[in-house]
Amino acid sequence: MMQKSSDTVRRGVYVIGRKVFILTVAGVLLLQPIWADSSVYGAAANSSNSGISTTSKKINDHIVQVQSGMITAGAKMVEYQWSGTRSKKNVTAKVNVIEVDLTNPNVKMDVMTGQNGQFTTTQSVGGMAKETGAVAGVNGDYFQTATGKDRAPLGAQVANNEFMSSPSQLSGMYAFALTANREPVIDLFTFEGQVTAPDGTTFPLAGINKASYMTEPNNAYSHVNAMYVYTSAWKSLTRPAESATTPTEVLVQNGVVMQISEGTRLEMPVPGDGYILRTHGQAANFIREHVQVGQQLQVNYNLVAASSGQKVDPNSLQMMIGGHTLLVENGKPSTFSRNTNSISGSSARARTAVGYSQDKKTAYVVTVQDNGTSSGMTLKELQSFMQDIGIWKAVNLDGGGSTTMVSRPLGETDTSLTFDTEYGKTQRGVVNGLGIYTTAPKGELKGLMVSGQNTLFVGQETTYALKGYDTYYNPYDTSSLAVNWSASSEAMKWTGQNFKAMKSGKTEVIAKSQNAKTSMNVEVIGGNQLAEMNLSNNMGALEAGAQNATDITVKLIDGRTLSLPAESVKWEFIGFKGSVQGNTITVSEVNPDAQIGYAIARYDGFSTVMTMQSGMTQMWEDFENVKYPIQFTGSPAEVQGSAAVVTGVTGREKSKVLDLQYDMTKATGKLYAYAELNGKNGKALDITPTSMSIDVMGDSSLNWLRAEFVDANNQSIYVDLAKAIDWSGWKTLNIDLSAQKLNSAMKLKRVYVVNVPEGQDERQLTGEVAFDNIQFKGAASGNSLTLPKPAVVLKVNDTTAVVDGKNKKIEVAPIVRDNVTYVPVKVILDEFGGSARWESAIKKVMVLRADRMMELWVGQKDYIANGKRNTSEVSPIIYKNRTYVPLRLVSEQIGLKVDWDGKNKSITLQ
Repeated sequence: MMQKSSDTVRRGVYVIGRKVFILTVAGVLLLQPIWADSSVYGAAANSSNSGISTTSKKINDHIVQVQSGMITAGAKMVEYQWSGTRSKKNVTAKVNVIEVDLTNPNVKMDVMTGQNGQFTTTQSVGGMAKETGAVAGVNGDYFQTATGKDRAPLGAQVANNEFMSSPSQLSGMYAFALTANREPVIDLFTFEGQVTAPDGTTFPLAGINKASYMTEPNNAYSHVNAMYVYTSAWKSLTRPAESATTPTEVLVQNGVVMQISEGTRLEMPVPGDGYILRTHGQAANFIREHVQVGQQLQVNYNLVAASSGQKVDPNSLQMMIGGHTLLVENGKPSTFSRNTNSISGSSARARTAVGYSQDKKTAYVVTVQDNGTSSGMTLKELQSFMQDIGIWKAVNLDGGGSTTMVSRPLGETDTSLTFDTEYGKTQRGVVNGLGIYTTAPKGELKGLMVSGQNTLFVGQETTYALKGYDTYYNPYDTSSLAVNWSASSEAMKWTGQNFKAMKSGKTEVIAKSQNAKTSMNVEVIGGNQLAEMNLSNNMGALEAGAQNATDITVKLIDGRTLSLPAESVKWEFIGFKGSVQGNTITVSEVNPDAQIGYAIARYDGFSTVMTMQSGMTQMWEDFENVKYPIQFTGSPAEVQGSAAVVTGVTGREKSKVLDLQYDMTKATGKLYAYAELNGKNGKALDITPTSMSIDVMGDSSLNWLRAEFVDANNQSIYVDLAKAIDWSGWKTLNIDLSAQKLNSAMKLKRVYVVNVPEGQDERQLTGEVAFDNIQFKGAASGNSLTLPKPAVVLKVNDTTAVVDGKNKKIEVAPIVRDNVTYVPVKVILDEFGGSARWESAIKKVMVLRADRMMELWVGQKDYIANGKRNTSEVSPIIYKNRTYVPLRLVSEQIGLKVDWDGKNKSITLQ
């Protein structure tokens, strides 16, 4: 009855097939006739696998099928885009659906469980897929996330044909299962069982491998006066945690009672050849009166399906996974079987669900994305979507921050993240997941494809691989194939070992093996495609030995955001000498007369600047000598905790840090735990900051981390330090403050943890974070530099300027062309400071002043200001062999105020 979990996992297999006819179609080398549904799907967000993709197809006015393709024989990925309206605004969401052909013997659905197939452990979906050999997977059942609670599914679970967990006594919690003949079932299941003593007396069995919880609808403690079975699938030695009861436990091996621990738990894991009965109260009395060591016990149990009242032997099922509310019934949105407020049912979130078709031949695993490219869905929107794509019955799985899908790109051996989660690349640890497995035999080689990056930058070097897949769409070993590589244009060059991007443009990476050829489209991004170039750290220290690290991202005109590799960046230093290793600039020597330095990052004609100044980095607080009060405040008042400067925190044992501990378990709504600086008054910045760095010890709570600044009028400015605390241990956070309009007169009032109601069940309500080494960097500006600040009046066609009320001869007079005033840029900089450079070969003017850099080209209306492409109606001109710049445009970009007096044809600069 109680069997040990099998370690057997069926995985994909790879063989080298016999020679067959070769045909190249759409960038994929096909070696056998194409199946009608043989499109392929590259799941990784950065994957560049070639494939046969279906063209987009409109399902209805709200849904477009974007692409579809095979993951493995019997499992197909389909990606949809859904559009709708919320609060009179148009929104779109991306939905990934894995369709599983339940009639195909080469594919299997099963449950993935924690780590090493055991409860009370959590693991990411990707980790479970790798551990079990799944070719795709999603998160599964709900579980309790509160500190101290066991990480075990709330619902029933059958994995690898083994009954691992009974359903909890909770209302309206549906489950998905496959019967022995692979027929899908979605139903409400209850558990019934009993233990029979040698004298024939019986006692009801409350469940198998359950965490402690409050039952419904009577809101009773689950383990009071109850008997539970725990198997080797339960990892923890506490069975269960926080049960509010003292147990009597019984060890049974091979059906025989081996040990009874009266009034206390057995200090041992559950052996593989037996189980432990966990009893309390009336159940413990039953053991005391009717069971002795050496006797045999009989355990019987079954599930009962609410729809039919029929008993179901859980060991006869192929798999079962618990869920939440019913979503679709008979092809239409159903009434929610359970209140959905706790899972943010009316909010747009990431979602996970599973369902099946009316003929019961197809299972659908559905995930809705909630990230930068997708708005998520409400549960009602999800219901309508599933109805529209033909799902007959469906149940909701654990969504929100748990929603994760991994899938194996064609030709690859491992799965990867199909799309960004609500936390970006972070995959939340979950108790179980729904996995898709291939059970196919070895197949012959079906196709080859090039795998690698499909977007590069000039100067970047990369490698490509030739991947293969067999007749079952499983990976095929191509290591024995001799491959000749080449590129179809001069945009890329084969170096003999890898490819190097040489110039912007589109090209093909070509792989030839004997008389077969396949290719992949690659784009080399040019500077003319860039809208922005952004440094993660645009302020640096101008001191010998200083190291200034920065990451570089670019935003393209078409909206894409990409990381710019260090090898593609060329740096120019002004005001100092230095070197670059990766994206870290090391200052070796500062020019004697330099107040300010510039590290200019250039890529293919596009540029941005890091402004560098001595003394601009301020260690604002290291907590070693704090002389002002620090206190804890919770909101609402039920939020408890402490805030104090302490020593001995892990990872900073020998230094003082600000430690914040919080307990939000007794509060509801929006929850805040504040570490208040200087009472509630805050501590003055004493610098006009453009960026901030802070060391934070995370607690992996997934809570929101923020800081609050206040001005002289006590008006607050809120700054996100981290959208989710998704790390443990110490980490340095770098925060851009350039858009926050902070100044030296303001104060940092507090740092704090936030837990909002939406998705609250996914975040920890108790935890501990710590802070250290708060640093600010200040902007280089006219206020911090010795730059002149005159009032200058210029007149059109007049070589006499008025500077602070005094006449001064200038070399060249302003001119007007097409109602635009032009001057040589030297006229501006001679009075206000800064520098300029003319590059005659490309007719470019570069202007530097304080923290501003501007580049303009003669005859071009596009210009670049501090890494952002802008367009103006005017551009520099050449007049009498001199370059003139538009006076207002340049002056305002470098921080000057311009006033035009049309009557006197004069310009005032300040």
